[in-house]
Amino acid sequence: MPSLAPTDSLILLIYCFFMLVAGFSLKPVMTSSQQFMQAGRAMPGWLCGLAMSGASLGSQEVLGMGAAGAQFGLASVAFFALGSIPAMLFAGLYLMPVLYGSNSGSAAPAEKPAEVAARSIPEYLGQRFDRKTRALNASMFSAMSAFSAGIALYAMGRVFVALHVFDQAAGMLNLPPSGTMLLAMALPAVLVLAYALLGGLGAAMYNQALQFCLVIAGMLPIVLLGLKRIGGWNGLKAAVPSNALHAGTHSLGAGAVVLAVGAGLVLGGSTWCSDFRLLQAAMAAKNVGAARKAPIIAAALRIFVIIVLILPGLIAVGLPTPHTSIVIHNDNGVIYHEITVVPPAVEVGSGLVPAKADADGKPVMGADGHAVLDYAMATPNTLLQFLPAGLLGLGLTALLACLMGGVAASVTSFSTVLTCDIFQAFLARNAADKRLLAVARWAVVGGMLLAFGAACAAMRFNSLLDAVLLVFAVVNAPLFAVLMLGVFWKRATGHGAFAGLIAGAAAALLYHGLALPGGEQPGINGGWIGVLHHPESDLALGLGTAMLAFLVSLLVSAAVSLFTKAAQAEELKGLVFSLTARPPAIGSWWKRPEALAAAILLATIAVSLIFI
Repeated sequence: MPSLAPTDSLILLIYCFFMLVAGFSLKPVMTSSQQFMQAGRAMPGWLCGLAMSGASLGSQEVLGMGAAGAQFGLASVAFFALGSIPAMLFAGLYLMPVLYGSNSGSAAPAEKPAEVAARSIPEYLGQRFDRKTRALNASMFSAMSAFSAGIALYAMGRVFVALHVFDQAAGMLNLPPSGTMLLAMALPAVLVLAYALLGGLGAAMYNQALQFCLVIAGMLPIVLLGLKRIGGWNGLKAAVPSNALHAGTHSLGAGAVVLAVGAGLVLGGSTWCSDFRLLQAAMAAKNVGAARKAPIIAAALRIFVIIVLILPGLIAVGLPTPHTSIVIHNDNGVIYHEITVVPPAVEVGSGLVPAKADADGKPVMGADGHAVLDYAMATPNTLLQFLPAGLLGLGLTALLACLMGGVAASVTSFSTVLTCDIFQAFLARNAADKRLLAVARWAVVGGMLLAFGAACAAMRFNSLLDAVLLVFAVVNAPLFAVLMLGVFWKRATGHGAFAGLIAGAAAALLYHGLALPGGEQPGINGGWIGVLHHPESDLALGLGTAMLAFLVSLLVSAAVSLFTKAAQAEELKGLVFSLTARPPAIGSWWKRPEALAAAILLATIAVSLIFI
């Protein structure tokens, strides 16, 4: 493990300084709840796009893409690209005109105030459907955002402990190993809490834009240096086994590929079309045109980001696996033995990807007798391998920035939903704006405390990362189906939406409880009710759970809507796409969002075909 040079520590400190500067600089304008929760709805489209990109690059995403590259090869480029970019373009072209200006100018009932545009996805559901749908989604989203932030804290704390980033500070404080882990989670959490309290969503968005730039600056040198070490593109293909280069396509039939693409689109749509943690950046834009541009800008950037984040995983499995070695040399008649001791979990790994280790440091063995590889460490280990002292701080800062952006997005969205959709909607409908601002700030504190509690729970139970996909399938996949019906089908009703959310969540839990991948123990990995089905992997279980939740929610929502009374067209103006005013077309055709989206989609398809 290379030690941090003074330059590395300085880079980390400079980043932390600029994070706090963003919060302090915005603190004087945090005089209203709109400024705190919506950044005053005054952000330019390019900043919103960068912020969306940064918010999507949380620790789980950055580590997950590297892990996918190491485990599934180049086919994962197509999966991530086709599973996210079309959904991002769809959100920009068709959803943002409705969500940004929702209910503007409509003659809605009293429970759907016409003068207020939606500040969150649950608030839009309340305007489009009814209060019970809003309350259900707000409660589910609040729990999901706090839990996801906690798992992000745990994942990055685990990485920093493995990289020994906080060892010196822990040694000065005489902390045990568990105390070092708590310190690695607590310090970033305190920094996020500080700038979120000071500058609200605006500070989070500025830091997310900075985070995006840091991730590229920190990861691109790893890719370039790794390709140089391994002999370029041809060297990479020669070093990495062919089954790793195209694992996703060689082992799947045509039907399975179609299923994987469909599941990827459901996951992508659930993320980019219904996850308020990401959409809150676009909803803070200065006008509807800027709100439409934000997801399209983020989509254009994502093509490059996916390649930069997946290649380190491939490079990691292509390099030689470290082994304990003894070097004997003679210096002026004195014989020296230099012994390099490599932990057992590293020796049985693949390249720079180690095996998972138990509490005693021994490799964890799977049901097939082979070591279970810890693919999440592919990117961090590649970073340590290629970044020298002086540049190592840049890479570690990029990883720290991933943690900051993802946690900040979860905490600020938690604050907005708790304040607007629970406190104001059901507890204090006529509360003064100053009171809402105070509640929003306290909600940031509460969200961070809940996140830290979830992180401590993950540390106690070794890992709860598999639970993230389950929570996502229970909350976001049914919401995606309901949101699509609400935006594009005038016949959809509040009773249908409410029933669809419940049915989709129940279907996800039931399937997860009855399916268990081979070699896994019943519990958080599935099979906690009984085992009736054996998916091929944890990934297949997650995709199947999300797909089933989406389809059940879609069918139940549509069926119940057909048997219940729909709202009048006059009440749906500004809430349904067909009844929403279109932004005027300005400038040449090739500058319009539709043309840009078409070009980005064609580029995405071309890149995916090249890598497949």
